[in-house]
Amino acid sequence: MFVNFEELPDDARIWIYQSNRTFTQDELDELKVRLGDFLEEWTAHGTSLKASFQLPYGRFLVIGLDQSQAEASGCSIDASVHFIQELQKHYDVDLLDRMNVTFKQGEHLAYKDLKEFKKLVKNKGVSRNTIVFNNLVNTKSEYQDHWEVPLEDSWHARFL
Repeated sequence: MFVNFEELPDDARIWIYQSNRTFTQDELDELKVRLGDFLEEWTAHGTSLKASFQLPYGRFLVIGLDQSQAEASGCSIDASVHFIQELQKHYDVDLLDRMNVTFKQGEHLAYKDLKEFKKLVKNKGVSRNTIVFNNLVNTKSEYQDHWEVPLEDSWHARFL
């Protein structure tokens, strides 16, 4: 069952998929429909899942699930991954590669593979205060409070 993101509780489970490029406005409009349709029908063992999404910066897909009604099962998680794989093919984007880092450079977002990002840190191309996106957050509360954080406050700090 698709709901407004604001209706999800703070402990809602969150999955974040970052794209290797920004979606166009037409793609975002279509994505909203596709995600809404998928989440409306998403189930675990026949029980509707109360879920929502956001598309921050036109570059991330954030899916939230209220697990108080029903938790995601292996089959429902498989269905969501299959859906994400379909989106990758349809939009010719990479959404599942976790070995990339997105960070802010001024008002713009930069996207680098982990190896390049480590070099940037080493060569002072980014600082301790560079805002990075911590896509490892697990709950809505963590997403709201700890998703966009200075490099020194994220898992990326190990590269400092």
